Amino acid sequence: MAGSSHLETLKSTFGYDAFRDGQEDVVRAMIDGDPVLAIMPTGGGKSLCFQLPALVGEGMTVVISPLIALMRDQVRQLRALGVAAAALTSANTPEENEEISQRTRNGEIKLLYIAPERLGAVLTLSLLREGNTRRIAVDEAHCVSQWGHDFRPDYLRIGELQHRLGVPIGAFTATADPETQEEIVARLFNGQVPRRFLHGFDRPNIHLAFAPKHKPRDQILSFAAARKGLSGIVYCGTRAKTETLSKALLDAGHTACFYHGGMEAQTRKSVEERFAHEDGLIVTATVAFGMGVDKPDIRWVAHADLPKSIESYYQEIGRASRDGAPAETLTLFGADDIRLRRTQIDESGAPDARRDADHGRLNALLGLAESVTCRRQNLLGYFGETQISCGNCDLCDRPPNTFLATVEVQKALSAIYRSGEYFGVGHIIDILRGVSSAKIKERGHDALPTFGVGKSVGKTQWENILRQMMGHDLVRPDPTRFGGLRLTDAAIPILKGEQPITLRRYEAKGPSPVTQQARTILSEEDEPLFAALKAERKKLAHAANVPAYIILNDKGLMEMAERRPQTLDDMLSISGIGAKKLESYGQAFLSVITGHSTHTHPTRRKVAVMGKGDLFDALMTAQTDLARGEAGIDKPLSCSNSHIAAIVRTRPQTLAQLEKLIGAKRSDRFGARFLEILGEAS
Repeated sequence: MAGSSHLETLKSTFGYDAFRDGQEDVVRAMIDGDPVLAIMPTGGGKSLCFQLPALVGEGMTVVISPLIALMRDQVRQLRALGVAAAALTSANTPEENEEISQRTRNGEIKLLYIAPERLGAVLTLSLLREGNTRRIAVDEAHCVSQWGHDFRPDYLRIGELQHRLGVPIGAFTATADPETQEEIVARLFNGQVPRRFLHGFDRPNIHLAFAPKHKPRDQILSFAAARKGLSGIVYCGTRAKTETLSKALLDAGHTACFYHGGMEAQTRKSVEERFAHEDGLIVTATVAFGMGVDKPDIRWVAHADLPKSIESYYQEIGRASRDGAPAETLTLFGADDIRLRRTQIDESGAPDARRDADHGRLNALLGLAESVTCRRQNLLGYFGETQISCGNCDLCDRPPNTFLATVEVQKALSAIYRSGEYFGVGHIIDILRGVSSAKIKERGHDALPTFGVGKSVGKTQWENILRQMMGHDLVRPDPTRFGGLRLTDAAIPILKGEQPITLRRYEAKGPSPVTQQARTILSEEDEPLFAALKAERKKLAHAANVPAYIILNDKGLMEMAERRPQTLDDMLSISGIGAKKLESYGQAFLSVITGHSTHTHPTRRKVAVMGKGDLFDALMTAQTDLARGEAGIDKPLSCSNSHIAAIVRTRPQTLAQLEKLIGAKRSDRFGARFLEILGEAS
C-alpha cells in the first residue's frame, strides 16, 4: 500500500497540496501494482495519475501516447519539474534517440514516452526490458476501440507488450461508453480484471452553447470579438473553411492562423508551436488539430460546423481551460451539417451494426443541439451521469421559447410521405406553403392533400421545424434517393397522433449569435498585477525556450495576483509551485509582487482619505493570515481590495450582514475575525 511518500511527491514535485477528486484512489492503485482502467474528464488530471506513481516506485514507467506533440508537451512539463522524462519519437534526430535509448538502458529515465507505432520495432521490447520497466500507462486508451472515433490500429499491439513484459498496465481516457470500456479491457488486459475508476465527465467550468446557423461567419466573428485577446480554437468541417475563416479573423483584427491535415508537416508543427507559445492566438482547424493540444489556458472553443459524434464534441470542447478557470463554447449547426453527417455514415461501407451505432452517436449529439432543457444534463446523461446541476449553459442562462409542434410536424411528415420520400427540405416547404413552382407542377404535387396546409407558417420557421425533425431523427436524408428525406420508425407514433412533440420556436429573422462577454476571471484590482506576472512569465519562458504555461499556468498566476505572497515560503502555497519551480522562478515572481506592493493600491488610498486606512490594513492582514484557514491546510481563499473597502465603509455588525458583502464562503472563513477587528475599532 502506498504510504505518505505519494503525498510528499505531490507537493514537492508537482506543487499541489491536495489531489483533485478521484486522483488519489487511482494513484494508490497504480502504486500498488493493480491493473487500472481510469475514465476521467479531460482536464481532470489523468496524466498525474501515472506520472506520480512512476516517481514513487522503482524502475521506469512506459507511457504509450498517440501523438508526438502530446508526448513532447508532457515531457517538457515534467523536465521543468526536475523529472527524468524522455520521448522516443520519429521527430527526434537519430542522435537524440540513441542518447535516450542509452539513458534508458542505464536506468536514468523514470518516464519514457513512446508512440504505439514504435511497438512494431524489433528492438523496442529489449530496450524496455533493459530499462527496468515496472508498469505501462496507456494514454487516450479509447484509441484501441475499433468502434471508436479515434481508432489507432497500433494500439492493438499493447496487449502483447504487456504480456511479454509481465508488468501491470493502467489505461486512461476521457471518453469511453460501456461498449468501448469492454473493448479496452478485452484488448489491453490479457484476461486480467482491472480496477475501474469512473470519476465523472463533468467540466463545470465550461459554458456550453449551441446555435443554429444564421450567417455563420458573422456568428463566429461575433463570438471571437467578445473574447478578443483570449486563446481559442475554431473547429471547421473542411480544410478550405479553416483558411477562409482564419483570413476573416485576421481581417477583423485578431491574431489567427489555420491548421489542417493537408499542410506540410513542418508548417503544422510551426502552428502547434505558435499556439503553445503565444497568448491570444486563435487557430481555425480541422479535427487534425486534436489530441496533441495540451495548452491549459484555451479560454474558448467554437465549432463552425457540427462535429461527427457526441464523443468527438466532448473531446474537442474538453481542450478548453484545462487549468480549471472559466471557459466558453459555441457550436453552430444546420440542416446541411445533419445531411452531411448522415451521408458520411451511410456511405462509409461499415457493417450495418457499426452504421447503426454511428447514427445513434450522431442522434445523441443532435439531441443535445436541439435540446429544450439543460445542455449539461443532456450531455452527461449520455455518459450515464444523472445527478447533475448546471447553471452554466445557454439554456440555463435563458430558457428557450417552446411550443407544442405536433400538428406542424404531422403536416411535414405527411408531405414527405405523400410526395414519395424523394425530396429535400426546400421542396417539402414549397408543398407545405403552397408554392406553385415548375417543379411542384411537373410532379403534380400541387394536387397533394398537404399542398398549402402550412401557409400560415413562414419559410424560416418551417426550415427550423424540419431541421429539428432531422435532429430528433424523425426524418433522414437517404443517399440512395439523392438525399431525399425519408421517415424513420420514430416518426410513426407522431404521424398517427399517438405521441406529442415539443420544439423550440426561433425568431423569424433567425437565431441571434451568442455574444455573451467572456467571464471576468479576476477582480479589477488584481488585473494589473496579473498582467505584470504574465509579462514576467513570458520573459522567463522566452529565456528557457518553452511555452509560457510550462513555467506556470494562468491559474497559478491568478492565485499570486489575488493572494500576493510576500516571501518564498508564502510562494510555496501557490498551486503548481513545487521545490523545482520555486528554485527556478520563485524569486522572479516575488520581485514582481513585492514591487507592486510598494505602490499603494487605489482602493487603499481612497480608504485612507476617509481616515480608515488602519482598519483596512488590519482586515487585509487578517484575511492573509486566514487565506488557508485556521490550520493552514484549507484551499486558498481571499478577499479583494473592493471587498475590504466595502466592509470598512459599511461596518457590518453580524455574520449575516457580512455575508451579503463577501459571500458565504468568505464569511465562513474570515467572518469571526473580521467582526472582532470591527468591534475593536468601534
